[in-house]
Amino acid sequence: MTGSLGMMKFTAMKTKLVRSLYSCFVLMLVSQLSGCSEQPPSALPQGLGVYEKASQELAQPAPPAPNPEDLPLELGDNPNDKTAPKKTGTFRVKFETTAGDFVVEADRSWAPRGAQRFYELVKDNYYDGCGFFRVVPGFVVQFGINGSPQVHQKWNRNIPDDPVVQSNLRGYLTFATSGPGTRTSQLFINYGNNTNLDRTGFAAFAKVIEGMHNVDAINPRYGEQPNQTMIEERGNDYLEASFPELDYIKRVTLVSETE
Repeated sequence: MTGSLGMMKFTAMKTKLVRSLYSCFVLMLVSQLSGCSEQPPSALPQGLGVYEKASQELAQPAPPAPNPEDLPLELGDNPNDKTAPKKTGTFRVKFETTAGDFVVEADRSWAPRGAQRFYELVKDNYYDGCGFFRVVPGFVVQFGINGSPQVHQKWNRNIPDDPVVQSNLRGYLTFATSGPGTRTSQLFINYGNNTNLDRTGFAAFAKVIEGMHNVDAINPRYGEQPNQTMIEERGNDYLEASFPELDYIKRVTLVSETE
């Protein structure tokens, strides 16, 4: 009997111990599960939060304001398209060059858009320092790429064509082109009567009225050797290094104008 009671007590203790262990196991399991539950998804990207990023950005010194001259040029529409150029009147311009001086007279009625662009370029002193980079005796002398690539780029925008009213006779000024609608700043003076240029759209807008002998005296040594792309990219540094005897425009000034 005593043995039976002992066995019963032992069984009861064993059952109690098993239940206690089971309870502890359950509690531990619940605790582990609660610790590994998914957190609410964060709206912030990985790394710094919005507040931390904003704080760091505010702590950084503001970048210096850009120099307007360093900004890329936005050419936009040509001003001649916004304001109709004058169609009447004349103006005279003096060229001081290393080959001697000469004076041209522009007639707005011949080519209003071309005359207006020439007027704007003269007022902006664009032609000062330009080299006579193409000199073909009996044909033309050409110029109009500024010695500073930055200044050249400022005016490197097209103007619409003018109809040909005045022929390309000796001493007459005309814009050089690379096709329809491509006049920018380059000009040529006709050495001969190049009437064949009329039918290809070259509209003369001015003529030399004084000093044509000095135009004839511009050094033709280098002919058409100077590379126009190189002039546009390197300016007068390229011309002076490669063509030391080239003639240049020293200054261009507006002398007079009439309505």
